[in-house]
Amino acid sequence: MTNSNRLIIFDTTLRDGEQSPGASMTRDEKVRIARQLERLRVDVIEAGFAAASPGDFEAIRAIASVIKDSTVCSLSRANERDIARAAEALLPAPRKRIHTFIATSPLHMQMKLRMEPEQVYEQARAAIRYARQHTDDIEFSPEDGSRSEEDFLCRVLEGVIAEGATTINFPDTVGYAVPEVFGETIRRLRERIPNSDKAIWSVHCHNDLGLAVANSLAGVTIGGARQIECTINGLGERAGNTALEEVVMAVRTRSDFFKLELGIDTTQIVAASKMVSQITGFAVQPNKAVVGANAFAHASGIHQDGMLKARETYEIMRAEDVGWAATKIVLGKLSGRNAFKQRLQELGIDLASEDDVNAAFARFKELADRKSEIFDEDIMALVSDEEHSHENEHYRFVSLAQRSETGSTPSAKVVFTMGGKQYSCEGEGDGPVDAMVNAIEKKAASGAELVLFTINAISGGTQSQGEVTMRLSRSGRIVNGVGSDPDIVVASAKAYLSGLNKLYSKIEKVNPQL
Repeated sequence: MTNSNRLIIFDTTLRDGEQSPGASMTRDEKVRIARQLERLRVDVIEAGFAAASPGDFEAIRAIASVIKDSTVCSLSRANERDIARAAEALLPAPRKRIHTFIATSPLHMQMKLRMEPEQVYEQARAAIRYARQHTDDIEFSPEDGSRSEEDFLCRVLEGVIAEGATTINFPDTVGYAVPEVFGETIRRLRERIPNSDKAIWSVHCHNDLGLAVANSLAGVTIGGARQIECTINGLGERAGNTALEEVVMAVRTRSDFFKLELGIDTTQIVAASKMVSQITGFAVQPNKAVVGANAFAHASGIHQDGMLKARETYEIMRAEDVGWAATKIVLGKLSGRNAFKQRLQELGIDLASEDDVNAAFARFKELADRKSEIFDEDIMALVSDEEHSHENEHYRFVSLAQRSETGSTPSAKVVFTMGGKQYSCEGEGDGPVDAMVNAIEKKAASGAELVLFTINAISGGTQSQGEVTMRLSRSGRIVNGVGSDPDIVVASAKAYLSGLNKLYSKIEKVNPQL
């Protein structure tokens, strides 16, 4: 089916990654990430689940229209309606894949599907037959594969390969597997299934026990899989998915052991990480492997001495190989519109019209008056903030004044629009952020509960913009609001109103989990 030494990287940041509570993205944000994934030279981009919502369908269609080199994939359940919807969304893509799945574990079949094993077997085969009418590139996943009975798995997988499935993905849906067992299970399946050589084998692991990367690599080394499904920053359902940056750099750094070829441009890894982090509001922990701020930092005197004498004493890979060496200070208050527009293009930001470029440039100049050095991260945050402000914009920030002094109760006055009408509200609280929220809620009366509040410095120094993420919950729905500004309280107000806009939106997806 393929070069036996070639490892395919299948990125599902836009589908499984988006299932992280509050991580939903707009169509334009998904297109931006997809373009960066293509620059990263990811082999397959799983753009979403077309049947989940009109928004997901349109996002997949938009991505399929602009991505030329990577294969664009849509997930679908094993039924004709989902598959037809996926095929329609993927029509513009030069390279397209339909990824269909059905649960095969006794627990899922009995409790979730309410189906007998024979029904699952027949539905899986029928789904592949139908998908073949739309494309020759078809992936099949037995959901909850790591808790399925092996004899039944063999029967189902042999059947779907016979019907034309070209990739067999073995998912550890609930993060239950351990590496040795996981790898051996895939090896046995490949040995027992007569036509297993007619498909590429793949792994999709979750990180509930912190073993997603280890399980994925065991699936490759022990099981013989040649595709890994992963996400930028390990984003995903519950504890997340296999982190793309970790498996890629493990395979590259230990090429003496893995002996596998990759098509990835690793110098684009950090840019992809920062983009996903800023768009979703999920900050990367400083000690995160490869892309964390401390990944190449050396504080110990012994380590610093060793680094000065020979870099390889304490570094097994170079920071510049994953993109850390890129110039960060790019523009300032004297920079012109053309320079700004060129930098947007270099960052993979394609604004819809010249009016959007002009609006973004105006905001850039406003920021440059307040902050002497403008970093790539500032520009990405500025554009992301602008997109959030226009997405279902029922609420919009106008201005804020706050007073906080030791020994007195903090207060805030917030001016914002709601449904096109401007309001000015005042509130008090335990701190300036609490006062700001109380002021907004006097008029908004949203009923939302704040379940997470984080602040992240976008760049270094005291002039850095603060990027605030507020996770709001209401009636079982969870959203992330993101805002950025050199003033942390203003950034918090923008984040809170961004979250309210998402709660106000009636669009809600229910994605299947793999």
